[in-house]
Amino acid sequence: MSELPDGLPNGILAFLAQAGWGDAAIDPIPGDASFRRYFRLARSGGDGPAKGMLMYAPPPHEDPVPFLDVAQWLCENAMRAPEIYASDAAAGWVLLEDFGDDRMRDWLDDNPASESDAYAGAIDALVELHKCPPGPFAPYDMATYQREAALLTEWYCPAQGLSVDEAGYAAAWEEVLAPLLERQSPGVTVLRDYHAENIMLLNGVPSAPQGLIDFQDALVGHPAYDLVSLLQDARRDVSPQLETAMLARYQERAGADEHFAADYARLGAQRNAKIVGIFTRLFKRDGKPRYPTLIPRVWEAMERDLAHPALAPVAKWFDANIPQHLRAAMGGEIT
Repeated sequence: MSELPDGLPNGILAFLAQAGWGDAAIDPIPGDASFRRYFRLARSGGDGPAKGMLMYAPPPHEDPVPFLDVAQWLCENAMRAPEIYASDAAAGWVLLEDFGDDRMRDWLDDNPASESDAYAGAIDALVELHKCPPGPFAPYDMATYQREAALLTEWYCPAQGLSVDEAGYAAAWEEVLAPLLERQSPGVTVLRDYHAENIMLLNGVPSAPQGLIDFQDALVGHPAYDLVSLLQDARRDVSPQLETAMLARYQERAGADEHFAADYARLGAQRNAKIVGIFTRLFKRDGKPRYPTLIPRVWEAMERDLAHPALAPVAKWFDANIPQHLRAAMGGEIT
């Protein structure tokens, strides 16, 4: 992709001019794990908001249409997704509301005493989301769960020099997840990456409504999945005490059934296996050195999930295929 001399992507100025933001100051925001790029905008004149966020999701690596579709659905259902000011999906441009700088993760670094309040707000937002009819999105089906879980055997195991029983791995997940899928219908909208780096505390207030971002991969699935994303956060320590308290808060407010705790463990293990694979891939394939340092936290959460009786077949596979020293506190060094 050729770029302008000042590092801005081709087409940015034309898009902004067409959207009525041609005079806006443009401030690039550093990116990380995708091909998307973000720019903060500020303008002094004209009608409408003075600030905006510009997302550049260029084809063929990115497609902003799912983001636009999910944002529209969330807004129509009274959830706090950013308002879309303008877009050119074919070219990868989306101009949207700027939620400010108070990501939940960063805000809590400065306000640790308000951790419980912030997580309570995030739980309550999920309760409200799960009251909505499921969105018009693809189902979180067995094939999707299996494909995600297989990222561990596809990336992490080879990186550790392990030759493992892949067929047995898939069979164990089939046995563990089948009961969950029977209870999943009709399902809820699952944002799939609902954690402290993707929740915005609007106006610096640690309570609902909280701003939602990075939801373009939404599916219709089990309500426990986004709870796992939040409470077994791969990027931020969540104490077991806080996890237990917030899980209980959700169960009480959502009226969860007697199977919910087991299903939470099932999806915790599945998601954590996926994340170990993804973080290994980001390091080995994409050269991003941060991600191996995050894997130990993910392993620690996965071990807690695997201890649940509902995970017995998967736990047995791990015991037979991945040595304990690679599952210890450091999660095995990846080189």
